[in-house]
Amino acid sequence: MEKIWKFALAALCLASLSGCESMTRAIRGDEYVNAKIQQSASESSSKQYAKDVQEALKADSSAFPQLSSEIAKDEAEVIMHTSKGDITLKLFPKYAPLAVENFLTHAKKGYYDNLLFHRVISDFMIQSGDPNGDGTGGESIWNGKNAKIDSGNGFANEISPYLYNIRGALSMANAGADTNGSQFFINQNPTDQSSKLSNDSYPKAIIDAYAKGGNPSLDGNYTVFGQVINGMDVVDNIASVETDSNDKPSTDITITSIEIVKDYQFK
Repeated sequence: MEKIWKFALAALCLASLSGCESMTRAIRGDEYVNAKIQQSASESSSKQYAKDVQEALKADSSAFPQLSSEIAKDEAEVIMHTSKGDITLKLFPKYAPLAVENFLTHAKKGYYDNLLFHRVISDFMIQSGDPNGDGTGGESIWNGKNAKIDSGNGFANEISPYLYNIRGALSMANAGADTNGSQFFINQNPTDQSSKLSNDSYPKAIIDAYAKGGNPSLDGNYTVFGQVINGMDVVDNIASVETDSNDKPSTDITITSIEIVKDYQFK
């Protein structure tokens, strides 16, 4: 009887892949099937990432968009107007589409207007994007609207071997893997980090870039989605202010608005 049942199930699977999935859901449950689909996607993604890493290690500086101040066709550009001056950034939707779409959409709707730089650590980074102003708030544009992208805890990390937390890199802040909401930070550390890096793990062009500073310890855990191309003096100025025991500036420093200079159309 068991053989007959297995044969019938196999026949149904051959007739329709969706039918097979539906039957498996009926037998094993949604949780089991969803976990298997996620596992398969993760394994495929890991293999592709490993391949991309090997290609990146052989690439020259032109392959790394952070190392150029030019705005490519597949990039966006914004000016972050702050109470300390302007910071111009370019964004990388090719490598971090979710983070860029989230940031641009929030910016267009004024979500970031008048928000504080609530966490500032000299020789490390400056952080903003929290409407609560204390690091506890913020949400993605998909929260409560698209559970496939953000089920309530934030959207997925987007880690690329072509983007790094070099000095001036714009990255998503998170509370752990795949918990990206609205908060972000700009890497400010000016200290040479190149001697800490191996050619087996980092492309030569990126090791050279880390000679100007950055935070390589953050690589692989935080989504890099942009780069400062003008206004690092403003970033340094913000990073140098007096702060309290929670790294919050003693005097408020705010984003007055974010101006979209060059938009990007997502499919």
